[in-house]
Amino acid sequence: MNFTCSYNLTEADRIGAAIGAALMPGDVVLLSGDLGAGKTTLARAMLKARGLVGEAPSPTFAIVQPYAPPEVDLPIAHVDLYRIEEEDELIELGLDDYLYDGVLLIEWPERLGSQGWPDALSITISGSGDARVLTADVPTSWGSRWPLR
Repeated sequence: MNFTCSYNLTEADRIGAAIGAALMPGDVVLLSGDLGAGKTTLARAMLKARGLVGEAPSPTFAIVQPYAPPEVDLPIAHVDLYRIEEEDELIELGLDDYLYDGVLLIEWPERLGSQGWPDALSITISGSGDARVLTADVPTSWGSRWPLR
């Protein structure tokens, strides 16, 4: 299913929270968009929906920022692949390990190269200023739990 909605920056937290509340172990959420599009904003709202208190740091320099109970109610790895230059570097990150009982939120998924997950929720954010457009390729595994209508 394809889904598109327009929103403004004040609605970003609500949208991210709705998606975050629907997350289940094994989910992969791919967040694409230009620099400053709002990928980290949506990821932070998803983390907050799972119980994170306080501000989640951007994982740009750490690359992988893991969160685990009791900090959140579900293990989540927030991943930023912006600094990844070669596909071989991904092996060292061990991203598949997070999917046994948790979730991956991945910014800059185009850096995954040929690697990836066919059942991933793929979200693209476009727009500028206060106006944004979220386009989602919602896999069948999300089916009835896709929260945005």
